[in-house]
Amino acid sequence: MRELPKVYDPKQVEKKIYQMWLEGNYFHAERDPAKKPFTIVIPPPNVTGQLHLGHAFDETIQDVLIRYKRMDGYSALWLPGYDHAGIATQIKVEEKLRGEGKTRFDLGREGFLDEVWAWKNKYGDRIVEQLKTLGSSCDWERQRFTMDDTCARAVRETFVDLYKKKLIYKGKRIINWCPKCTTALSDAEVEYVEKPGHLWHIRYPLSDGSGDLIIATTRPETMLGDTGVAVNPNDERYKDIVGKTCILPLVGREIPIVADDYVEMDFGTGCVKMTPCHDPNDFEVAQRHDLDYILILDDDAKIINGGKYNGMDRYEARKAIVDDLEAGGYLVKVEDYSHSVGTCYRCHSDVEPISSEQWFVKMQPLAKEAIRVVEDGEVKFVPDRFSKTYLNWMYNVRDWCISRQLWWGHRIPAWYCADCGHVTVSKEDATECEACHSKNIEQDPDVLDTWFSSALWPFSTLGWPEKTEDLDYFYPTDVLVTGYDIIFFWVARMIFSACEQTKKPPFHTVFIHGLVRDDKGRKMSKSLGNGIDPLEIADKYGADALRFNLVTGNSPGNDMRFYTERCEAMRNFAN
Repeated sequence: MRELPKVYDPKQVEKKIYQMWLEGNYFHAERDPAKKPFTIVIPPPNVTGQLHLGHAFDETIQDVLIRYKRMDGYSALWLPGYDHAGIATQIKVEEKLRGEGKTRFDLGREGFLDEVWAWKNKYGDRIVEQLKTLGSSCDWERQRFTMDDTCARAVRETFVDLYKKKLIYKGKRIINWCPKCTTALSDAEVEYVEKPGHLWHIRYPLSDGSGDLIIATTRPETMLGDTGVAVNPNDERYKDIVGKTCILPLVGREIPIVADDYVEMDFGTGCVKMTPCHDPNDFEVAQRHDLDYILILDDDAKIINGGKYNGMDRYEARKAIVDDLEAGGYLVKVEDYSHSVGTCYRCHSDVEPISSEQWFVKMQPLAKEAIRVVEDGEVKFVPDRFSKTYLNWMYNVRDWCISRQLWWGHRIPAWYCADCGHVTVSKEDATECEACHSKNIEQDPDVLDTWFSSALWPFSTLGWPEKTEDLDYFYPTDVLVTGYDIIFFWVARMIFSACEQTKKPPFHTVFIHGLVRDDKGRKMSKSLGNGIDPLEIADKYGADALRFNLVTGNSPGNDMRFYTERCEAMRNFAN
């Protein structure tokens, strides 16, 4: 007789049970007219990803829902897949190349993309295998990737459709620029962090010698690009100098003084320096008053068009400029000042607002229907308080910058004619200019924002724009399960994209969960060294114990603390 072990060892059973499920094809959803469909699409993890507790929590909630519906007689589809993660993946592969003493420019675009695909083929399925280890009951036959042929066709279809409707355009505007990732970012990809800084008060002499203005700024290096000074038209202090000019210190350029309602009379001195190429508000003021535009930072945030400061890093230039202002008698005073600084969500470097020609999605027309479906209850948020977060963002949404200065991703389907200047936008690769039929055309080098393709995920994964049987049966999907941290990145974009492209909301319920924190309530991070590998927990206590721990003792929308010790009790319960 075999003795029953004193402690339940999940390794002896979990893998065998999962294999039995796979061999029985129990996770595959059939289109069955006699059954109601129930569909969940997985929030696609990054191809660079290593499964973390947040993934495990998110996937466990989805598995609870899908298994329940499956047992309840629905044809329940849980559609898996992963995201190409443009910036993150390119950074990983470039790091690998640096270790070999190479850069992507050594390989050229095609050679570099070969490297990325090789890297993806090596590591891409890792996170899928990790999900299987946790017992996720996805329909693996329907697995998708945001760069596969089906999703790529949906991306082209959407881009061309929006372009023809004049909802996608190319224009020069202020965008968020990450000097470390060397790419544009959308507003949603900028995280604002409160940082200690200074407010420098600088004297700008009036050109006629009748006095001077005092300007307060948190970024003195940007004065190299100043092309005007603005005051409020109702500010009695400055009424007599509107229309005059002043001299830009250190540079010697004569710049106009204009009156604009944008200026707050009670902030600083009531005089605001205008740097149109490096501030979105200044950009708009410049358009209203016909001010000049001078770009003073390159892609690496080094000074250009700045005389003796050219080539300096932005912070090196800041120090040199402040020193020179003080030496020249222009620096009036310096105050300590805490302010909100935009940082890159990926690398956490300080983001620079820069005037740049990029591709944008015109958001106001698209936001209307996306707002209506939530306000009318066609799409419900659980908990409901997150609908207010969503609606607040949608009511105040700005045009979405969708071009990225990367090589990995969906390349923008626009071709420029060198002979007539026409831009051909096409679903198929263009071979000639549609206007003059010249063969002398070149495709736009930029790629689309990663979120552009993942915004189409609920319907592109089911075969749209083709009228597939899967799309007809399983779409719209039913529930989206995700964390509150990507409502703007992903949820909002899926809703307006689906409403525009399919004329239906992509799901009826958005179930929002919180973050998984450590036992002290801290966010898990590499710097704190408090991250917990769910696979190690599953190996020690079993996937069931881990998942039971994750879904008990928490409530929708709220963060939870993870106590490893509870996994032992959960394992004993499984016993």
